Amino acid sequence: MVRVAFQGERGAFSEDASTKLFGRNIDVLPCVRLRDVFQAVSENEVGFGVVPVENSQAGSINETYDLLLAYSLNIFAEVILKISHCLMALPGEDLDGIRIIYSHPQAIAQCEEFLSQLGAEIVPTYDTAGSAKMIAERQLKGCAAIASREAANIYTLEIVAPEIETNVNNYTRFFAISKRKAEPAENNKTSLVFAAKHVPGALYRVLGLFANRNINLTKLESRPSKDRPWEYVFYTDFEGHLDSEVYQEAIKELQEQATFV
Repeated sequence: MVRVAFQGERGAFSEDASTKLFGRNIDVLPCVRLRDVFQAVSENEVGFGVVPVENSQAGSINETYDLLLAYSLNIFAEVILKISHCLMALPGEDLDGIRIIYSHPQAIAQCEEFLSQLGAEIVPTYDTAGSAKMIAERQLKGCAAIASREAANIYTLEIVAPEIETNVNNYTRFFAISKRKAEPAENNKTSLVFAAKHVPGALYRVLGLFANRNINLTKLESRPSKDRPWEYVFYTDFEGHLDSEVYQEAIKELQEQATFV
């Protein structure tokens, strides 16, 4: 049986992403922090970790990108999950009686329009499903959580407002991280991190390495360097498998142009 770690409690969206990647017959390891997911994979507690990378509305999840750089793990697969948020509370509660709402900051940001109309106190937490679990375990009256419909089922809460996300086109991209490499396939994508030399035209020349070989970049994003203030590392995704000959040629030349890959 595949063992998979994810951040959050049972019912988290990351668990839903895990089942879409590996099926329902998996052994799951809920983790408090994203770093704990990476650590569990690194220490062979699990074969895979599933982590959110980017939301179509709120943008990139910077902590995940920083951890991808910090840990020498492979991106084994990805899945894009439609996110639908529900407001849930103890059975018998109604929307007018909700005074405090708990959830993860990303979920709060994705439901901002709905929340602005309620006038309730908003309290950020480490997890959507964890917020639902807390309300159920502590029997918190007048309180609600923003989480998935599955979380409401698991913790026997009542949905007082379904589909409260500001934009219905709300999707989150998840990576499955592992020590294993993905097998070459027609629809492979590869992600890598590099730092360009701090000279004029350096990034232009790096991107030319891919363009000259007809390699399609699907994403390019910068993040501040942890070691050099006001310098940046670049995360890029491109179509194809890293082990193919054309990509190996590009990476070899990239290593000559960049300060690290």
